[in-house]
Amino acid sequence: MSPPDQQRPGWRNFRFPTLGQAPLDLRIVGRTLLHAVIVGAAAGTLGVLFFHGLEVAQYWALERATGFVPLRARGEPEVASAGPVPFRPWLLWLVPALGALLGGWISARFAPETQGGGGDAMIDAFHTKGGVIRRRVVVVKGLASIFTLGSGGSGGREGPTMQIGAAIGSIVARYLRVDTRERRILLVAGCAAGMAAVFRTPLGAALLAVEILYRDDFESDALIPALLASVVSYSVFVSVYGESKLFAHAPSYPFVPAHLPLYGLMALVVAVAAVLFLTVLRAVQGWTKRLRLRPWVKPAIGGLVVGAIAAAVITVLGPRLGQPGQGFGILGGGYGLAQLSIVGGGFLPEGWRAVQLLVLLLLVKIVVTSFTVGTGGSAGDFGPSLVMGGLVGGAFGRAAQLVFHDPRIDPGAFALVGMGTFYGGIAHVPVSSLVMTCELAGSYDLLVPLMLAEGVAFVALRRRSLYHAQVATKRDSPAHAHELIADVLETRKVSEVLVRDRAFVRLSPAMPLHDVLERIAENDWQDAFPVIDAKGDMIGLVDTATLRGIGADHEVERVVLAADVMRAPVTVKLEDDLHDAVQAMLQSGFRELPVVDEAGKIVGFLDEADVARVYVEITEAVPPPSSTRGR
Repeated sequence: MSPPDQQRPGWRNFRFPTLGQAPLDLRIVGRTLLHAVIVGAAAGTLGVLFFHGLEVAQYWALERATGFVPLRARGEPEVASAGPVPFRPWLLWLVPALGALLGGWISARFAPETQGGGGDAMIDAFHTKGGVIRRRVVVVKGLASIFTLGSGGSGGREGPTMQIGAAIGSIVARYLRVDTRERRILLVAGCAAGMAAVFRTPLGAALLAVEILYRDDFESDALIPALLASVVSYSVFVSVYGESKLFAHAPSYPFVPAHLPLYGLMALVVAVAAVLFLTVLRAVQGWTKRLRLRPWVKPAIGGLVVGAIAAAVITVLGPRLGQPGQGFGILGGGYGLAQLSIVGGGFLPEGWRAVQLLVLLLLVKIVVTSFTVGTGGSAGDFGPSLVMGGLVGGAFGRAAQLVFHDPRIDPGAFALVGMGTFYGGIAHVPVSSLVMTCELAGSYDLLVPLMLAEGVAFVALRRRSLYHAQVATKRDSPAHAHELIADVLETRKVSEVLVRDRAFVRLSPAMPLHDVLERIAENDWQDAFPVIDAKGDMIGLVDTATLRGIGADHEVERVVLAADVMRAPVTVKLEDDLHDAVQAMLQSGFRELPVVDEAGKIVGFLDEADVARVYVEITEAVPPPSSTRGR
């Protein structure tokens, strides 16, 4: 008689994969961290080159050509200063359009995915493209952003460096020939390194990179590589431009519990402003999509609108505020405007006029940023979002000071909290934006107000998002679909897949092996055979693998009994999930297990084929990881 397994269908050769966590391989961990160092060093170097190129472009295109005077934050590095140059508003009206036209042509011609802020493209590459970003993105995104931002586009440097850094991580992964999982991790590490280089918040940048991918989750596996890449990138950047905090602020912000309701109310006002920004941005994006123009022309239309608004505002407000040619933070990232919201002074008037001016500049910033980013200009949305939040917080803090006459109210504290709350709410990154704000302030004095405001804004903006490519959790990401099959099996019960009313062979303890083999030959599906005693209780299991090891010997078959070859019984219950059932199979070595009811009576068998069927159903519904290679 041939061994029983040789008569079984082909699916018997299927071996279900181990669902438990693989043991930690320190060699792989060390390799990944080394790769993160390489990514951080490359991102820091390119961050220095990008920042320098952007400053040089702004110097020649705006300061020298138009007489525009950029408004800078106290700690913002300055590569060159044009000195006094006559203000030429007619030229300022055209320069942003020309720069956006050139940047738009470069993006549309060589890498369309570099249009816009870059955050969505980076997130999409992680979730749906296996962490693959084309090599050309580094150069194309850098040049397009230099032309767009250097000519006055209202956007931040951080968005482009997120995509550039992520592309560096993808490139390093490609040349080092790592697997898809590590490539995604290095993409996240590169994103963190790009942010840390130009924003100088290494911890916040690392947290942002792992938090921005999801609305309600973190990419925890990438946290340590992101931290290490951020540290290296930050070190490279500050070794060139020096270490300093971006914003000047008060030496300390004492915690006043009585002010917490004000911070909560401010968070609601910030949420309203954030909804307004997203509404205008989506409207511009929709209008741009309907324009029957070539893609590279559309950013120039946005640049034309931005230049016209900037020229008009500077022409009207400049003489009245004693700042002719002053940019008021309208163009570029606008960090100088956020600085003004924090410390006041300069051209900012006192009293309610200051509140009115900050609100006016907020509305202008919303419009010019929407036309820069919404028309496809290569500019980040991160920087302007922080500035808008700072304007809301600064205006709210000054209004509260005037209404309540409380000398303990510091508008700078509200401006800083507003900065973190605005972006944290619309990007669904409350933790990283909180840490970033504390790093920018150089202290954790505002930790409690930030926690409150971030929580309020997070709830208020649940249905709004700056990034379309975000998914809710890892369960919703194609990047983790194959890794989460075990979790999916936890949702399926044994009772759902069990084939009931299927006849099975029972053995008695005293049955000779010869008779056991004859009984087994009568059944073409069973692999495990319960041994039932006189009381009807199952006392063991005989499996075909054990019988194969005995060999064919007729004398042995007559003296060996079923009780001699049986193994300890292993069972599963109807209410058990398939993950636990598979673990029981793997630990016991049985390829099928009896299923028992509450009384311990056998109601059927759970076979590997049953679990394999569910496994195939799940995996067939999951798209395979992308292996696209790009140039």
